[in-house]
Amino acid sequence: MSGGVDSSVGAALLQRAGFEVVGCFMRLGSPGEDLEGLRPADECDSSRIRIGKQGCCSVGDAADARLVAAQLGIPFYVCNFKKDFDRIIDYFVDEYASGRTPNPCVRCNDWLKFGKLHEYARQIGAEYVASGHYARIDRTDPERPELLRGLDQSKDQSYVLFGATRDRLKEMILPIGHLPKAEVRRLAEAFGLPVFDKPDSQEICFVPDNDYAGLVERRRPELAMSGEIRDADGNTVGTHEGHHRFTLGQRRGVGVAFGYPIYVVDRDPESNTITVGDEGRLMTESCRAGDTNWLVEPFSGWTEALVQHRYNSPAEPARVRGVLGDGEKPNIEVRFHAAQRAVTPGQALVVYDRHNDARVLAGGWIEHTAGNRAAGV
Repeated sequence: MSGGVDSSVGAALLQRAGFEVVGCFMRLGSPGEDLEGLRPADECDSSRIRIGKQGCCSVGDAADARLVAAQLGIPFYVCNFKKDFDRIIDYFVDEYASGRTPNPCVRCNDWLKFGKLHEYARQIGAEYVASGHYARIDRTDPERPELLRGLDQSKDQSYVLFGATRDRLKEMILPIGHLPKAEVRRLAEAFGLPVFDKPDSQEICFVPDNDYAGLVERRRPELAMSGEIRDADGNTVGTHEGHHRFTLGQRRGVGVAFGYPIYVVDRDPESNTITVGDEGRLMTESCRAGDTNWLVEPFSGWTEALVQHRYNSPAEPARVRGVLGDGEKPNIEVRFHAAQRAVTPGQALVVYDRHNDARVLAGGWIEHTAGNRAAGV
């Protein structure tokens, strides 16, 4: 229970369906957190809790989760994952330092929400771990569960759950995946839950001020170093204060002007250089993803599919195949039917069924891309 409307309604629905529900809040050590001394849920008074800026898993969220648990009359536990969460922050910083763009929310799902939390569930004898994600699990074949998009396409979160293995899916319940967001809020109000009108969190919980560069520099001060901004021909056209301050496709705040729109088209951590160019240089025809999770048997031959390469972009038609890589499972090789803009190393890539665009086939992390001037992957 994160303290938001989605997980709160999920808990209420499961309770009404006859499940014995236990509420768990993940204590992650986010900025401004002060959970010491909080009393049991049935005695919780939110007016006594120091509330910091709202965000995923903040102290304010903890207070809301306790109040909802008290109203539902279910046990409530705070799971101390602060040490484990440092792994997420280290990953975030290391990815930026290495010239990639991380997705910490997906990693948090893989490592904590549907990783560490499952270990805790076993300790207390729970059979399932439920969450308020907008996605669905098809258990038509109990031994081969399938991950599906949520019915509310505008809120679908199957993209951030691609890392759940089949064995993990057997232990997961997603009780609101069949509902639109408006209906979830209506149910929250009907159930009398105090979070029915609480805004959704839009922030990365450990970067509540959105100053990603500041966080990276506090952990890796050596990265705050001036470097060159170059054009596509290698000419120096300006300077910057650290390559980690830029992302692929960035247009604003680049610091140079050419008289026409320019974008960050590359960043090189080894030379600490940023390359800028026109939008055409952002276009990608193919890419490869590693650290994969296949929910179907990997296909070695080219197969038509739909591929989503960032959270807020639609899945695009592409040919996909599995190829041998360094990991235990085959890498995913993708050739898009139409060149895609700013396919970014470090981001998640998810493959959906061409015939049933709600069905997740596989996913991984983008490692390499090739543009429309390149010969291939």
